[in-house]
Amino acid sequence: MSSAVKTLQGAQARVLELRTEIDRANRQYYELDQPEITDAEYDALFRELVDLETQYPELITPDSP
Repeated sequence: MSSAVKTLQGAQARVLELRTEIDRANRQYYELDQPEITDAEYDALFRELVDLETQYPELITPDSP
């Protein structure tokens, strides 16, 4: 988890950022066949999202990647 995320509000903001980044990466990779980030970068974003959703389960939404 990012050391900058220490509150629910901070976690919520970061979760929204991560979802946006992951959704963009998925579109670039799957729909446009033009990946902009490496698999390792994608995996790091996804792990951070999972970590935050584990720590703050109230932030989990049905549309979360």
